[in-house]
Amino acid sequence: MANIGFRIFTEINRPERSLVERFRGIPVANICDNMGRIYSVHKDIKPYNSIPLLGTALTVKAPLGDNLMFHKAIGMAQPGDIIAVDGEGCIDHSLCGEIMMREAIKRGVAGFLIDGCIRDVEALRDLNLSVYARGVQPKGPYKNGPGEINVPICIGGQAVLPGDILVGDTDGVVVIRPADAEEVYLKAKKHHEMEEGKFRNIEEGTLNKSWVDQTLTRLGCEII
Repeated sequence: MANIGFRIFTEINRPERSLVERFRGIPVANICDNMGRIYSVHKDIKPYNSIPLLGTALTVKAPLGDNLMFHKAIGMAQPGDIIAVDGEGCIDHSLCGEIMMREAIKRGVAGFLIDGCIRDVEALRDLNLSVYARGVQPKGPYKNGPGEINVPICIGGQAVLPGDILVGDTDGVVVIRPADAEEVYLKAKKHHEMEEGKFRNIEEGTLNKSWVDQTLTRLGCEII
């Protein structure tokens, strides 16, 4: 009999690592702009160190203030996974701290993406683990369950599915479905190259901004 709300799915269809790695170094803004500007996580989910986020989602759906399934997920993780935790935005308890972070690093986890709180922020600054969270809270979590692992979750207003590609920098985090990844990569790469060309034009004094006046004219702007 199914025990909905207290289940662990062990299998993830992870995309090829080579596909994930193609997004390394491409700004999240360039990726998001080529996904209709609607696939970024809410701004309240912030980075707590300067390590970029890149990997595939291992998802956790956790009850308010409880990290039992988070602990289990660390034990299940493969190198390159990002443990994505839907903590329902709870800010009353932290869901992880330095001990769990160090354990995750030892297992090769690429990062944490948490719709909830963390603690031990000072220690995190020196750890080689990308961590995004909604906030900081010194009060620790409960460990009673229930919860689920590798089910669809919601983080910062975005659906995250097991195996999704997650990319994060100081601007925020974007969620990419593996089936869309190749097309998104090609568009984002072209966009990034276009911006780098504009940076060169600015330095050379050759940036063409004629589109501004053309747009104003087309929209009927009165210039007095």
